[in-house]
Amino acid sequence: MNEPQTPQGEWPSPERDTLTLGMLPLNDAAPLVVARERGFFATHGLDVTLQVESSWAGLRDGMQLGLLDGAQMLPLMPLASTLGLDGRPTPMLSALTLNLGGNAITVSNALYASMQAADPEAMAQAPISARALAAVVRQRRAAGEPALRFASVYPFSSHRYQLRYWLAEGGVDPDRDLELRVVPPPLVAEQLEAGWLDGYCVGEPWNTLAARRESGRVLIGSHAIWQHGQEKVFAVREVWAEAYPATHRAVLRALLEACAWLEIPAQRVEAARLMCEKGYLDVSPTVVEESMAGEGTPAPHGVSVFHRHAANFPWRSHLRWYAEQMRRWQHLDVAEPALEDCLARCVRPDLFREAADDLGFNYPLVDVKSEGEHASQWALEGRRGDIAMGGDQLLGGGRFSGQG
Repeated sequence: MNEPQTPQGEWPSPERDTLTLGMLPLNDAAPLVVARERGFFATHGLDVTLQVESSWAGLRDGMQLGLLDGAQMLPLMPLASTLGLDGRPTPMLSALTLNLGGNAITVSNALYASMQAADPEAMAQAPISARALAAVVRQRRAAGEPALRFASVYPFSSHRYQLRYWLAEGGVDPDRDLELRVVPPPLVAEQLEAGWLDGYCVGEPWNTLAARRESGRVLIGSHAIWQHGQEKVFAVREVWAEAYPATHRAVLRALLEACAWLEIPAQRVEAARLMCEKGYLDVSPTVVEESMAGEGTPAPHGVSVFHRHAANFPWRSHLRWYAEQMRRWQHLDVAEPALEDCLARCVRPDLFREAADDLGFNYPLVDVKSEGEHASQWALEGRRGDIAMGGDQLLGGGRFSGQG
């Protein structure tokens, strides 16, 4: 665990001390809540209000209109906003990853039973592939039944492309075989219960909630699709970062300390209660505790890694992976080197390193790494010694060089 080594008072003073930051009611907003409620923002001279949005579109609008100073965002959102693909063209950047993993795919009880009946062998394997779902799709098409309805949470989301990756690996064509919808995270579990959805990919606690209510079955977590894949980032508008560099740096320091704090299991329990009791999440604290508890617990499918394994470093190759998934499904038509230039603009490891140096935290010396090469822990050279990195396997044995 990294510990601060730089005395207070040696950091540049924030140009602004009163900020409004946006978040969605999800477990991986915990770093923002912890930084606010445990005093990390205050330690760095910041008075922060957290504004809870009900959808990613609402959060996007708040950022693009300048109503928010910064926000928890999906990795693709700054890129899509900068390219003018999503809402008002607004250059944004991210200099910190909030967590790795944290999503899962959940299906209704009825679909789960159909998958078991259609291909029990596939359902007995771990991780569960989409092969049994492909069999159900074929049966329904032969019987003239309507397509199954699956949801992700936003068009420019990690969930959308993790879901598509899983489907394709199991022989399901997401564009031909299913009806795909966009549903905000707080609504997916109740829509599954109401029979309006047959499945979804979402972040916690909304998978564990369906399991606890016995209205759905969790099939696979995002770590089994892309082990230690990037999930949420902290983002700001580019013009804001340029106008308030010391303020941005102070926010990054506070969030880094909050992420490190969250790696202690007992403190995750405290964070879960803070999120519920302070009104950030309208869910039973026991559901959030269960879904945040960590590896080796009853709900490991959606576990978030908040700090270890260089989790907070903003890898340009992580965003590149998502961009290549967009290209795979013909959702992105940007040629090289324009895409590479935009990736460099939207992902700022240089700003991360400044904040990490303020705290004496370790960090990688490179901006790009490959994915799919490591089945278990491995070592990466860092500024202050080697970093213990987690496995990075891709479902089906895929490989990604990190380059375009």
